[in-house]
Amino acid sequence: MTRSLLCLLFVALSLLPSTAQTKKEFLYVGTFSVRGSEGIYIYTFNRAKKSFTLVQTVTGLESPSFLGIHPTRKFLYSVNRGKASENETGGSVAAYTIDQKTGKLNTLNTRSSFGADPCHISFDKTGQYAFVSNYNEGNLVVLPLFEDGLVGNPSDSKKYIGNSINPDRQQSSHLHSALISPDNRFLYAADLGTDKIYIYNFNLKKGTLEDSKQKEASVKPGTGPRHFTFHPSGNYMYVAEELTSTVAVFKVDKKTGDLSILQDSVLSLPKTFTGKNTSADIHVDPKGKFLYMSNRGYNGLSIYSIGADGKIKLTGQQTTGGSTPRNFMIDAKGEYIFVAHQDTDTIAIFRINPKTGKLTPVGKPLKVPAPVCLKMISLG
Repeated sequence: MTRSLLCLLFVALSLLPSTAQTKKEFLYVGTFSVRGSEGIYIYTFNRAKKSFTLVQTVTGLESPSFLGIHPTRKFLYSVNRGKASENETGGSVAAYTIDQKTGKLNTLNTRSSFGADPCHISFDKTGQYAFVSNYNEGNLVVLPLFEDGLVGNPSDSKKYIGNSINPDRQQSSHLHSALISPDNRFLYAADLGTDKIYIYNFNLKKGTLEDSKQKEASVKPGTGPRHFTFHPSGNYMYVAEELTSTVAVFKVDKKTGDLSILQDSVLSLPKTFTGKNTSADIHVDPKGKFLYMSNRGYNGLSIYSIGADGKIKLTGQQTTGGSTPRNFMIDAKGEYIFVAHQDTDTIAIFRINPKTGKLTPVGKPLKVPAPVCLKMISLG
C-alpha cells in the first residue's frame, strides 16, 4: 500500500464517529428540601478536569432524598418525603425519563410510596419491579414498572412489627433498604429497628415476595443494619451497622439465599475517636478488593481490604472535608469516589489508589444544597 493510500485511510478512520469520545457522564443528586434546595440536580462530569457543569434542576417535589436509575438507563426514580397528592398520606415515588443525549429528566408520573418516610429504592435485574423501603412505616412495597417507565400499583408488600434494645432508635421497625441478589432470585431487606435482614424468594412472574427457607438473619442486638452491598462474586454481603459504626459480613448461599455470619461487627472508627457517630452508606469497589463505609460524626470514609475468603480488615480512614457524609458512590471504572455532605452542602471527589484502596482528594468540591444521594451514568 502506498503512502498516499495510507494517509487517506488514516483520514477516513479519524472521521468515523467515536463512541468513547461522544459519551458523557451525568451525576444525579438527590437532596433534602432545606437551605434553598430545589429538588434533583443534574451535572455533567468532566473526568479530565475533575469538574462539574449544571445541566438541569428538577423542582416541585419535597425532599427527593434517594434516587434509583433503571437497569435500562432510560428512567430515573426518586423516593420523596412529600406525598403524591392531597388525598394521600405518606411519601411518594416519582418516575422520570432520561434524555439519552442531554441527560435531562422529564416527569412521567408520581405515585404513593404506600408508607411514611420512604428512604430507599432499588430494582430487580430485569427492571420490571421496584422495591421501596418506608422507614417510619416499617414496610416494604413492590411496585411494577411498565415498559414506558410508569409506576403501577403494588404487586406485594410486607409490614414488619418488632423492636430491639436501643430505646431511642429501635422502638419499632424501621426498614432502611432492600436489594435483589445478583442472580435476581432472592430479595434481602434490612430493618434497623429489629436488627434483622429479611430474606425472600422473588417471584418474577408475579412480582411477589415468598418465604425463603431461612426467612431472616440477625445481626448483633443494637447494631441497627442500614445499607448493605454484595461482593461482585455474589458470595458475600457487607452490612453497614448504623448505631454501632460497625460492619457485619455474611456468607451467601447462592442455592438457598440463606445468610451465615462470617464476621461480627467489625469496627470502622479510629480507636482515638470518642465523639458521636452513625454509619450510613457502604460500597465495594468494582474489582472486589476494597470496601468503604461512610461515617457521620467522624465525617469520613472507613477503608477495608477484602480477602479471598470475603473477610475484611480495616486499613484506615479518610476524612472527607465536610459534615455528615450520608451517601457516596464509586464510579463504574473504580477510579473515583464521590461523597455527598448533607450538612455542609458539598460533594467531594477522591481518587482511589488501585493497589492500596487509599483515597486522595482531587478537584474542587461541588456546592449543592443538602445532597443526600448520588447516582452516575454514561450516555451518548
